[in-house]
Amino acid sequence: MNLTTDRRSFLKSLGLAVGSLEFLRAPGRSEACSLEDRIKEVEHLDPAEVARDESFWFHVQEAFDVDRSLLNLNNGGVHPAPRVVMQALHRYLDFANAAPTVNSWGYIRTRREYIRQKIAEVFGCSAEEIAITRNVTESLQIALLGIDLKPGDEIITTTHDYPSMKNALFQREKREGVKVKLVPFPYPAKNKKQLVDCFAENITPRTKMILVCHITNLTGQIFPIREICQLARERGIEVVIDGAHSFGHFVFEQKDLDCDIYGGNLHKWMMAPIGTGFLYVRKEKIKKIWPLFPSPEPQGDDIRKFEHYGTHPEPIWLAIGEAITFHQTLGPKRKEERLRYLKNYWAQALAKLPGVRILTSFDPAMACGLGSFTVEGMDMTRLAQVLMDKHRIHTTAGTLPDGVSFMRITPSIYTTLQELDYFIEVVSHYIRSGLPA
Repeated sequence: MNLTTDRRSFLKSLGLAVGSLEFLRAPGRSEACSLEDRIKEVEHLDPAEVARDESFWFHVQEAFDVDRSLLNLNNGGVHPAPRVVMQALHRYLDFANAAPTVNSWGYIRTRREYIRQKIAEVFGCSAEEIAITRNVTESLQIALLGIDLKPGDEIITTTHDYPSMKNALFQREKREGVKVKLVPFPYPAKNKKQLVDCFAENITPRTKMILVCHITNLTGQIFPIREICQLARERGIEVVIDGAHSFGHFVFEQKDLDCDIYGGNLHKWMMAPIGTGFLYVRKEKIKKIWPLFPSPEPQGDDIRKFEHYGTHPEPIWLAIGEAITFHQTLGPKRKEERLRYLKNYWAQALAKLPGVRILTSFDPAMACGLGSFTVEGMDMTRLAQVLMDKHRIHTTAGTLPDGVSFMRITPSIYTTLQELDYFIEVVSHYIRSGLPA
């Protein structure tokens, strides 16, 4: 099995496993073939060039059944799955429901290992280092709550890390007497050193764990994970990586990060069905982490001990395979460049307006498709409400830890430039004229 496996060979591999089972037949093949043909036409081109080819992305946009009466610019929350993924999910659900304890516990459960292998191939690791979970919160809390710590031990994370993860650390602080240190960082950072230093300058002999986002959910800052892991490993500190927004968003593998523990979402940028995630743990570290749900061998080295929580959503997990195949067939680098192009498109336009500050870097090594901005003197949460109520533009907004009111924008590969032009036009109007009373 290799990373060039396309959708056709994926379906063929399933067909070989189950013979003539009708539920495996995929509708919509003419649409898929049309997109596959367009992909073949651009294979020789630089991905950055393809990112600007609107005729190519029109075919990609047609692969999604989204509500076009709504301009969804919050794809970083949960991403719509492509049509082929939803078709697969419905087939697997119907098949499982026909005889759950036979079909789901029997056939579909055996295919879980195939999905584990698919995730491992994209992440660049052994399948024996991948646990399939329901979301990144579950993935990370397995590690954050499962690593042994003593009273007085210190955990470092940033002020921008996700609330659910910080809550897990605060619970350990209250229950076990560990100390949680929240450190700020400049955004957008000018260079990698600034980001490494925010950890290096706060490490003490009591520091035992670091939690860091690969890319932050608030401003889209990409952190230099390899350098942070190296810094920590030299000092015997465990590092847990929050990859909620990175997996399927931009191209990397485990070897690029040299990390030991990494939790990722699959229902965000990988576009798998809602309720899918994964946890990577380096093989020799598995024994050291207690499972969130007790298993028969909690201190064993089988990664599957982290999946021991009762009845599993097997049909949903099986549809992960279609999402990964869609991702691979489209081309991860083409996808990355398109997401970055879309972020730069709206951000560069708004940056020209008075009072606007873009909070996300334009350096491709420091950011990708997730971006945020603020407008001097404007309540961005109020702006978000006006955009939704009056214009059906869905965004997300709030207040950063340092008090800055901000709006996050996450278009995706199904977003058109015409839609972004509309967003820019509407926001520009309110920046110049003010929000309605």
